Amino acid sequence: MIRPATRSDVPTIAALIRALAEYERLAHAVTFDESDLDEHLFSSKRHAEVLLAEDAGEVVGFALFFHNYSTFRAKPGIYLEDLFVQPEKRGRGHGKALLAALARLAVERSCARLEWAVLNWNEPAIGFYRSLGALPMNEWTVYRLTDDALTNLANA
Repeated sequence: MIRPATRSDVPTIAALIRALAEYERLAHAVTFDESDLDEHLFSSKRHAEVLLAEDAGEVVGFALFFHNYSTFRAKPGIYLEDLFVQPEKRGRGHGKALLAALARLAVERSCARLEWAVLNWNEPAIGFYRSLGALPMNEWTVYRLTDDALTNLANA
């Protein structure tokens, strides 16, 4: 079962994010506070949304996403920031169900695309995405400003 997250799910979402970070070998990078997560997901100015996958009443995975925009197509898109299913619950269709639910939302919201990034070493995820018909955008490189570099540019 796939359902939208509610405010009461924030501790569960936080635990799933930490599990994802552990899987991606990035646990050291997790610095969020659950109150920030609550505000950004459930305040009047939402920055992101979450879908949860449940199996027998237990939350086993999540998809955190937000809207972006295609200037060339003059339509919104959905950017999937994180997709994660607990390792012991994989292979049961939860990841595909989360992506299918996101695809339905994209169609319902007249979005031009659904896109995401995947770590180059994550061959199981790459194979899964390719099996769904997703194509890599090899001609694009993601750039990111954080911390001091972000502040320095903001103050330039």
